[in-house]
Amino acid sequence: MLDVKKQTIELRNHLERLKDRFENNDPPENRRDRDFFNKVKEETTPVYELLVTWEEKTLLVVKERKLKVHPQQVVSTRENMELLLMHSYFIDARPKRYMELYKSILYIFDQIVDEIE
Repeated sequence: MLDVKKQTIELRNHLERLKDRFENNDPPENRRDRDFFNKVKEETTPVYELLVTWEEKTLLVVKERKLKVHPQQVVSTRENMELLLMHSYFIDARPKRYMELYKSILYIFDQIVDEIE
């Protein structure tokens, strides 16, 4: 349980940094730029890996009925976070859509952290 809480808080911190990146950066001039691609890959890979681990552990805790979130909410949160990761670097989503993803992810993260406390 504490591991899930720790990972959720870490992901929430990534979420805040990604939002900041989305709001304060311009889209890349060339989406096919190899250096940009490598930078994105290097910066996002640890987050993707954390998301996979978080999803597995959180689903186990949900299965044990220790959290009041639905398994599909956990899966959707991972998927939404993956989308948000890319949108944060390529700045290719409308701000309204980005904020919808952001708020739905934040809602689940906060719910999990609150229930574990």
